[in-house]
Amino acid sequence: MVLRIVSAALLALAVGWQASAQDTTTPSPANTATRTTSTEPVTAPCPTDPTVSDRINANVSPFTDAVYNLVFWGPTVRQGRDTASGRLWIEPDRLREGDALTLAWDDRTTTFEIDRDGAVCPGSVAIAMGADAEATAANLAAALGDRTATADLVVRREARQLTLSAPTANRPTLSTEGNGFTVEQLDDGSVRLPFIVVWLFVGALFFTLRMNFISARGFKQSLRIVSGKYDNPDDPGQVTHFQALTAALSGTVGLGNIAGVAVAISVGGPGATFWMILVGLLAMSSKFTECTLGIKYRKIDDDGVVSGGPMYYLRYGLERRGFGRTGQALAAIFAVLCVSASFGAGNMFQVNQATSQMMDVVVPALFGPDSALNGMNWVIGLIYAALLGLVVIGGIRSIAKVTSRLVPLMAAIYVTAALVVIFGNLDQVPAAFNTILAGAFSPEGVTGGFIGVLIQGMRRATFSNEGGVGSAPIAHSAAKTTEPIAEGLVALVEPFIDTVVVCTLTALVIIITNQHVSTGEIDGITLTSEAFGTVIGWFPYILSVAVLLFAFSTSLTWFYYGERAFLYLMGSDNRAAELGFKLVYVLVLVVGSSMQLSAVVDFADATLLAMAFPNLIGLYWMSGEVKRMLDDYMRRVRTGELLEEKQRRSAESQPAE
Repeated sequence: MVLRIVSAALLALAVGWQASAQDTTTPSPANTATRTTSTEPVTAPCPTDPTVSDRINANVSPFTDAVYNLVFWGPTVRQGRDTASGRLWIEPDRLREGDALTLAWDDRTTTFEIDRDGAVCPGSVAIAMGADAEATAANLAAALGDRTATADLVVRREARQLTLSAPTANRPTLSTEGNGFTVEQLDDGSVRLPFIVVWLFVGALFFTLRMNFISARGFKQSLRIVSGKYDNPDDPGQVTHFQALTAALSGTVGLGNIAGVAVAISVGGPGATFWMILVGLLAMSSKFTECTLGIKYRKIDDDGVVSGGPMYYLRYGLERRGFGRTGQALAAIFAVLCVSASFGAGNMFQVNQATSQMMDVVVPALFGPDSALNGMNWVIGLIYAALLGLVVIGGIRSIAKVTSRLVPLMAAIYVTAALVVIFGNLDQVPAAFNTILAGAFSPEGVTGGFIGVLIQGMRRATFSNEGGVGSAPIAHSAAKTTEPIAEGLVALVEPFIDTVVVCTLTALVIIITNQHVSTGEIDGITLTSEAFGTVIGWFPYILSVAVLLFAFSTSLTWFYYGERAFLYLMGSDNRAAELGFKLVYVLVLVVGSSMQLSAVVDFADATLLAMAFPNLIGLYWMSGEVKRMLDDYMRRVRTGELLEEKQRRSAESQPAE
């Protein structure tokens, strides 16, 4: 009831405020301007002041860009061309009066506005809305050619798609207002190879070889452990192996698999899927290693509360080796980066994609395509923040319990829907896999070619499964076990489920439905939603609920990760610091809901992947210890000694008759 009241009040407030602004007969000059025609002026609102979303993007984007450029530093492996090229699509189902496209080059800008009523904002070039998308595209192509001749802009049109090219020296860029355009930015084809991507890939390959392909030879034992065969309720810890696995999966299975795959295909083409799968298989060994150490060096207080994760195995593991100060420094660096990632990957990306799906599907369905809520993403973010705040600040734990039950259900529904689409088009599956393989090694139309698609696949795979970045050990450290290797084996199942299985299903749905053909700019969740909608017309509404639950669950999981890291730095008993983190975490949700997806994706990737720098250093350092424990554990499995030990402990824990 409380949630309904909060949601209804916020929606009513936003709709009422917007309606009152539209109904006034004397618009304020500060917020409106006169739209002009060739005959006489028509008074209609033209935005002259930046919106809430504009202000948020203008103030936050420079910071997110700086973080991204720092983390994704790397050498240029492919030089750019003298000519930058890009593409633009007219979206017939989204195009509205007033949608605008701005072309900037050097120090000049020109705005082209879709016009249906003969009125455009001052300074804008009117583009007559044609009878269909192709006619509108033809009008836009003609206007672009007429107005930008001095910029040496070349425009070619095919149906509703425009291909643009201009000298790289002119620094051409495109920006849009409204949902009527999909843009692939003008790019000269240059590409960098970020050091962090190499760092993660080499790490995953190293641990796969170092642990002798444990992801393959230990997979069957992993399933035995998850099934509860070796569970002992008297073992130290707070949750079972299965519960630890599902807790960690709640932070990885979700938008990284649904929206993340769409982002990978949008930017890297279908071939990015191949590299996502490969990196997911390799990341199983990274996750095994880090979660084993998470159990090995966890701390359990007198009340049975567990604290674990990279902060602890970096500090105490290196301290045992005589490098105490180095361990403390790496642990502190990791904690700072983990806090940052909780805001980027666990906060801003989740609310941004949940808001996008709500605005694209739910708001038009409930309030109509011309609803006053259109463009007011911050309202959805405010509602999302209020609901999450009730959990993390107000302590309404029942919401978290309900979500933890619903998320597995929604995941099952999502996978089932994907299988329905795939089995309904079985004849197209071989062609889809051929498209993935061809795009992996011979990509066409992808920025940076082979290197570009490789980087995108690796980025999205790591964002999806988080192998090697150090987040999962925080959740797995709470498992009830006396065998660190056992929990490591449980953890290696995660990348297989969320990257190899779920991501592959999502990619096949997108490719089978041909939504990958002209994706344009990063579409994220919208692309996946439209792919399902072409086969199951009502599924985007179900997906909207699933996305909201996935995002909410992931935000809660990452709140826990961030809070643990923050309190490691500030002191576990620092109540003021704890409350401050909660407040900031909730407020940042509103910011994330209003930002552009490209900026959010870059910031989320940067903050999450940066955690791998200190974490992998520790994993390399302690890999020998993990290997020795693994060899001993697998020997006991082969001889049956491990099962005998479990049965003996269970018998000892039974009360005497």
